This record gives sequence, C-alpha cells and structure tokens, in this order.
Amino acid sequence: MSENRRSRMITEGPQRSPNRAMLRAVGFNDEDFSKPIVGVANAHSTITPCNAGIGALATRAEAAIKDAGAMPQLFGTITVSDGISMGTEGMKFSLLSREVIADSIETVVNAQRMDGILAIGGCDKNMPGAMIALARLDVPSIFVYGGTIKPGHHDGRDLTVVSAFEAVGQYSAGRIDEAELLEVERRACPGAGSCGGMFTANTMSSAIEALGLSLPGSSTMAAEDEEKAISTARSGEVLVEAIRAGRTARQILSRKAFENAIAVIMALGGSTNAVLHLLAIADAAAVPLTIDDFEVIRKRVPVLCDLKPSGKYVATDLHQVGGVPQVMKLLLNAGLLHGDALTITGETLAETLAHVPDAPPEGQDVIHTIEQPIYAQGHLAILRGNLAEEGCVAKITGIKQRVITGPARVFDAEEQCLEAILAGKIVAGDVVVIRYEGPKGGPGMREMLAPTSAIIGAGLGDSVGLITDGRFSGGTYGLVVGHVAPEAAVGGALALVHEGDTITIDADQLLLQLNVPDEELARRRAEWTAPAPRYPRGVLAKYARLVSSASLGAVTDRFE
Repeated sequence: MSENRRSRMITEGPQRSPNRAMLRAVGFNDEDFSKPIVGVANAHSTITPCNAGIGALATRAEAAIKDAGAMPQLFGTITVSDGISMGTEGMKFSLLSREVIADSIETVVNAQRMDGILAIGGCDKNMPGAMIALARLDVPSIFVYGGTIKPGHHDGRDLTVVSAFEAVGQYSAGRIDEAELLEVERRACPGAGSCGGMFTANTMSSAIEALGLSLPGSSTMAAEDEEKAISTARSGEVLVEAIRAGRTARQILSRKAFENAIAVIMALGGSTNAVLHLLAIADAAAVPLTIDDFEVIRKRVPVLCDLKPSGKYVATDLHQVGGVPQVMKLLLNAGLLHGDALTITGETLAETLAHVPDAPPEGQDVIHTIEQPIYAQGHLAILRGNLAEEGCVAKITGIKQRVITGPARVFDAEEQCLEAILAGKIVAGDVVVIRYEGPKGGPGMREMLAPTSAIIGAGLGDSVGLITDGRFSGGTYGLVVGHVAPEAAVGGALALVHEGDTITIDADQLLLQLNVPDEELARRRAEWTAPAPRYPRGVLAKYARLVSSASLGAVTDRFE
C-alpha cells in the first residue's frame, strides 16, 4: 500500500497528523490509514427519475468497497434532467453539465489524493462527464450505470418519454384528442431509471461497457431490479482489485477500446450524441480519435438491434435476450471487435465474452444476426459539404426519403421553429434550419427533441428535413442532421443561409449542401457580423468562451 496516493499523503511524517485527525472524524481507525482510499462519486438526485435510485446504489458500493479492504469516501456531483428542461432555455445547461460533472470529480479526487474512483450516474451527461474525469485522472476507475427505466404501457404499446413529446405533435396536428395526450403523459415514465429506448443514456452506458470500464451486462439493467444493486457491489470489489493490480483508466481506454465502443453503438442503433461524447472522452484520455473514424467504422458494422426510437423495443427487452455482451459476441465472432482490448476486471474482451452464446436466443427478434441484420451498415453517418466543412452527424437508416432538396425555412432559435411547426407553417418538402444553437452560439448546443417530435407527430417525419448546429435527443429520428460545424455563431455557412435557399441533404452521398454559388456565399460572408453573446456573465458565458467545435467533442480544455 506504500504506493497509494492518499496513503502516502496521510502517513509520511508527523506533519501529516492533522490529516489523520480529520479522517478519524469520518470513521477511520488506526488500521485504516494504510488502506487505499476510494472515492464514490454519485449523482443522486430527485430532480430526475434517471437519478432517483442512485443514493441507494452508492451506499451499496460503499459497503462493498469497505468489505474488500479499502476505505470508501462518498461525495456528490450534479445532474440536470434533459427531459424536463427540453424545449426551454434550461436545456442550454445540459451539455454544460457534462463539464461541471467532469471538473467536480477531477477536483475532489485530486484534492483528496484518492487511490481510485467509482462513479455512479444516470441521466445523459452523467456518464460522459464521469468518463472525462476518469480519463483525466488516470487512476483505477470503474463506472456504474444507475439503470434504465422500465417502459410505460398504454393501449397495448410500450411508452417512453419520447412518446409524450410525439403526442404533443399529434395533438397539435389534430391526430389525437386531449384525453389521449394526457393518458400518454401519465403513463410514459412509470418509475426510477433513465429513458428506456436506445436514447443517449442507454447508448452511453452501452458504450462504456464496450470500452471496458463497466462490468459486463450492467449497461441494460433496470434501475429498480435487485441485480443492479448486486452488480454495483461487485463493481466496488472489482475496483479494489484493480487498485491492488495498478490497473488504471488509461490502460483500458485505448484506441482499440474506442473502436470497440463505436462498433457497438452502431450495432445498437445508438444516439448521435455518442459521437460528441466519445470524441470528448478520447480527448481526455489522449487517444487520437476524429469524427471521420465513426464513418470508417459505420461502413463495416451492421445495425443488429431493433430498438427505439426507430425500432420496436426498449433496453430492458435487449437485456432479457443477452444485452450488450450478446451483441458484442456477434461482433467479435465477425471480426468487428478487438478481442485483445483490456477491461477493468483484468480480462481481455475476448476472455470476458468467452461464456456468451455465439447466437442470440431463438424466438426473439430484438437482436438480429450478422447474416440477417436490420441494416447492412451503421446508422450514424458523417456528412460534409459547403454547409458542414468540419462535418455533421445524421441518422441515415430507416428513413424513407434518403435525399431531399427543398427550400430553407430558417430559424435563429429553437422556440421560433417549434412555434412554426405547431402552427402548421412547415410543409412537406421543406428543409428546416435551426441555427445559433451550437456550443458557442446557444450557448450549450440544445437538443431539438421538441421540434423533431412535433414534425413526427404532425406526420411529416418522412417528408421534411431538419439541420442544426445544435444536437438531437437520442430519441430523435427522421431525416435530421445535427452538430453542423463550423457553427453559425463563429461564421459557419449555416449563418449565411437565407429563407428560400435550396438545401440538399443526401444520405447516400453523405452530402449537406447549400445550393448557392460560391461568389454569392462570399458576398454574404463579407456582410455577416457575429451576433453579440447571449450571456455576458455567469456559467453560460464562461462555457461559450471556452468550448470547442462540436467536431472536436465540444470540450472546454483545448487551448492551443
């Protein structure tokens, strides 16, 4: 134990006695000062159902770590609810919260010189925020997902929170009445846990399992099931073993691990936000990863899982038929994963998956086989063109209209666009542009779930395109393109679009093009002036000053 960071700090010389005195006040005895000190960072909160059960998991982890011979120290970090803030000014704080979470965990672990860290999170930004911190710290680390929500039920169908957003669009279009809208809202979220489809939370929990920093099978467990608590306790034990073995986060977060994670999210049909978050985690881990790597992997990895938002099933359905380990076993057998990548248990990925069946259970259709995939190639495509010279992200599978050229309907804020959709002013063939919603311009890169759900609810999902320098919820689907970079606020071509210009979105050619002559664009650029910052002081102002392009992961600590 002499090499432990915290143990050295509290045992070297008589000058360290004040440190020991303070630790005695929180339960340390003489024999505890030679044990590794383990942080249990948790985002427990009743702000959101995603995090409502995390306090009990933190207590379970604390007991397991102590039983394993280490000394746990609990501390909290923030969360915000994307679902509750969606469609409001509050959503600007969502992506920002990822950085606050990362900074707070890094701050506590380094200030207290902890020997290891177990982080527990639920809502969307908890996971990448924690992972950025673990990558920066490079101490023995493990992540515990708070668990997914079980589906709501109404009129013979499963519901998720996205069902409520889409119901608003259906109601506005006269397709359902107010009584039906209220029933969907009442039943969509029946208890604790993160949003149930393969939205951002479940996408990122699955990606972290594929990266090797969560236990096998843990990423699709329901928050309210006992197996989640058991898995949390086991995570604490595994972390103590990793501390004794000197197995740190960056030993696991290799280039091969990130390629595995990208392959898994493609097979699952995961959220566009995974692109942004994996870029940021890789940056923190000093692993070279670019937006174009996603396109390379997309072309060779099929979509295997029929999951919401575009499919039929939710994460608990996936869990019942083998979960992420079953999907990874199919990919591994097909040569699409790096089996020699290390995991937190000390086993390679191939060793971890050795006991997993080669094929999913018969009689189910949640997971398809490599030979009969849902789609032959992945769904998260990187488009380029004069509107997105640094790239942008689109889901291109399952859409009926893969190419659209139409008149631009231009909005400088999400609220303006939503008002137009609900008023019936958007029609088939339009290409909706929502700009000045990027990392700097928003600031905060809001998710456009309210407008996209309203489009779907109005029956226009197959006939209207939408592009934005903002983000999309993991619950979004349709011919939508986000993360457009450079963003409008820094002079990206999105800022130069005029109402009525024609725009082409081409999912086959991976093209996002403003059909305006170069000389006209140059004239417009010469006349363009950057808008004044929307926030002169406070956390949003700081964020806008520091944040990088979405094509780099929207990180806040790149200063070159």
